[in-house]
Amino acid sequence: MNKQGCLICGKPLVYLEQEKPMECAICHQTFLSNACCEDGHFICDNCHEKRGIEEILAYCSTTDSKNPIEIAMALMDSPWLYMHGPEHHVLVGAALLTAYHNAGGSLDLPHALEEMAQRGQKVPGGICGFWGCCGAAVSCGIYLSILTQSTPLSEESWGLCNQTTSTALEAIGSFGGPRCCKRDSFTAIKTAVARTKELFGIEMELPQPIVCHYSAYNPQCLGKRCPYNRYHTMVKKG
Repeated sequence: MNKQGCLICGKPLVYLEQEKPMECAICHQTFLSNACCEDGHFICDNCHEKRGIEEILAYCSTTDSKNPIEIAMALMDSPWLYMHGPEHHVLVGAALLTAYHNAGGSLDLPHALEEMAQRGQKVPGGICGFWGCCGAAVSCGIYLSILTQSTPLSEESWGLCNQTTSTALEAIGSFGGPRCCKRDSFTAIKTAVARTKELFGIEMELPQPIVCHYSAYNPQCLGKRCPYNRYHTMVKKG
């Protein structure tokens, strides 16, 4: 299973400035999209993320980890979680909900995970570039909205959810592009962990340092500019 590029042929993706109708190579439905591979293959978000989200729900329902990065990385190692893709918009919030629950937070985890999947699947792939709003950060906002049972008519929690998304976006944007779903997910999770401790007093665990194992699958990796690159660990040891 390819970790990056086209799921059909493995070739690099091409991003268009304007959407056009494309037929999904898996389900054969037609959608408006900005992205296809160099050979013209297009995979819709539903087909891209379906198996990955199933893996996320199954794993998060059974793990006892209090570490959302550990949870996320275990899932990222699955062949159904690709290097990039909209499944990360569910992954971030699901890892946070699971670690929060396991760290002692009061939460109906099965219901929360199902709600996370429903909401996260509505966040399109590629919005980091096309909308200027990374889905990993949006996933943090969804996570907090589920914790606080926030709605569009809520008062304090409405503000807290938007502030959490904003804080995650600020951290993600500080590194610049190109996008990396792994780097952005790690950054969003780390931000939400600090925010959760501040707001609710629930302490989730984080690895120190966070070291990415996926750079070989990302041709656009920032390398030494990425805070999760192995280089930084080597420098600290040296």
